[in-house]
Amino acid sequence: MSSKKDYYEVLGLKKGSGVDEIKKAYREAAMRCHPDRVPADKKKEAEENFKEISEAYAVLSDPQKKQLYDQYGHSGIDQNYAYEDIFKGADFSSIFRDMGGGDAAYGGSIFDSIFSDLGFDIFGGGGGESRRGRSRRGRDLEIAVAVTLEEAYHGVEKRINVPRYESCRTCSGSGAKPGTKKTACPQCKGSGRVVTSNGFFQMAQTCHKCGGQGQIIQTPCPDCGGEGRVKITRHITVKIPPGVDNGSTLRIKGEGEAGQSGSGDLYVVTEMLPHSLFNRRGADILSEIGVSLPKAVLGGEAEIDTLSGKVKMKIPAGTQSGRIFRLKGKGMPDVHGRGVTGDHLVKVSVEIPRSLNSEQRRAMEEFARASGESGDSRESFVDKFKKSFK
Repeated sequence: MSSKKDYYEVLGLKKGSGVDEIKKAYREAAMRCHPDRVPADKKKEAEENFKEISEAYAVLSDPQKKQLYDQYGHSGIDQNYAYEDIFKGADFSSIFRDMGGGDAAYGGSIFDSIFSDLGFDIFGGGGGESRRGRSRRGRDLEIAVAVTLEEAYHGVEKRINVPRYESCRTCSGSGAKPGTKKTACPQCKGSGRVVTSNGFFQMAQTCHKCGGQGQIIQTPCPDCGGEGRVKITRHITVKIPPGVDNGSTLRIKGEGEAGQSGSGDLYVVTEMLPHSLFNRRGADILSEIGVSLPKAVLGGEAEIDTLSGKVKMKIPAGTQSGRIFRLKGKGMPDVHGRGVTGDHLVKVSVEIPRSLNSEQRRAMEEFARASGESGDSRESFVDKFKKSFK
């Protein structure tokens, strides 16, 4: 046993690495060294590497074994544990648990999903039947749906076309021609797995002859060719809730493609269309209005377009160009239905007249004199107003 590599070196770690680092290193190494992910002529080497990294993880993930190894090296482990005992208590599934959302469909452990998809069952563990079922689940689908700002504000129902595989009605999804039956696979004897053993270490791989199903179709269904499913376009009505934003994702369970062990899910992703009047910033709506010079100076009211209709907004006297007013509660509703609503922000742009009639000019010149303007009153007054509203 003295010829063994250092366990930390095997996992690409430094001595004293923490639990999270050990788990991460093993997870990456296990996927990289998996025997089913290498060419046929390198499988034997991959199996040896896989056993090596699994043994390293089994020791370093166990506090008691790790302490002995850190203090005495391999001799501390070899003197206290039989070779097969090294693996007792090692929780290989925990390092993959809750990755990808911890979907209940995977029992909270992505470890089973990853290795069953690769046709691999480490240490001959149980549950192969359920894992094969999960790996045959239908594929999830994703479809983008265009939504206007008004639709996002009020909520809307959208009818979408979903091209997908569904269970063949002719053979009820069995893949066999009606009136015929499947037969047990001669390669795996109906188990769906082929097990190889090397001492304590066992590997159970998906039977390549039957694809892990344990049965062979002698006479395929004429409509699906033995696939058990056919491709069609299904029309589905989707309820888009109020408050969705660009990239919001709605999950519709069971509306994905059909598989031998159940259908996948459909993910509807919203794409917001641009609006001619409004911009959006999170839950807030932004717009801009032009206000005449007299109204900005003297004050008044302005009519504002909002997603809920037109409202009156007060313009205080002396309003400067660029000032932003907040219409509370006139923004987007919360998509989760928590009763929170954004605001509508209105930016004021003061409109400076490009030309004046004679009466307007006299009034402005009088105002300029009253304001103490000198020189060319027309030019200085206009310049003053332009500068004051920048």
